Amino acid sequence: MKLLASLTSPYARKIRIVLAEKALPFELVVDSPWEANTRVPTINPLGKVPVLITDDGEAFFDSPVVAGYLETLDAAPRLLPADALARVRVRQTEALADGVTDATVAALLESRRPDGERSAGEIARQFDKVERGLSGLERRLGERDWFDGDALQLGDIAAGVCLAYLDLRFADFDWRGRHPALARFGARLFARPSFADTVPPAG
Repeated sequence: MKLLASLTSPYARKIRIVLAEKALPFELVVDSPWEANTRVPTINPLGKVPVLITDDGEAFFDSPVVAGYLETLDAAPRLLPADALARVRVRQTEALADGVTDATVAALLESRRPDGERSAGEIARQFDKVERGLSGLERRLGERDWFDGDALQLGDIAAGVCLAYLDLRFADFDWRGRHPALARFGARLFARPSFADTVPPAG
């Protein structure tokens, strides 16, 4: 398998962590959609990473879809439950965490617009989403070690990536001070080899 990914993409990092947790071999092809010579739009019409290319040449894109494909390979550990309703609950956690990541990305892009085009109101609107989403994750986690079930699952990975991306892009945003359950969760998750080995470069 080949994974087309930017090293700073949180969505690609989510898949790299899934691959690491499952110990699935793959070739990492670093390709940023923002570069002029990117190959990504020729494979994913939306021009986004990650893109996974199977050994048979089939391409899957969008991180929830790629993660779903990887579950079909029956590589342990399972990151989605076999029970249908339990699986929906894990996917709900994933969607909430991905939504916080989406808002963080949107705030970052807006903050990088030229003077005169940048909207402080839009940045604030996105951070309202971030804060509401983090509050939702805090409530969802509560005092448990994991969001759903008694072991690491896909929703936990998405949440960990979301928190780490806030650290990368908005280091002065004090999510730990306002969300102690997420702070404990993040500290434990960031120490896992799959997270430690995929820390993105600054910039």
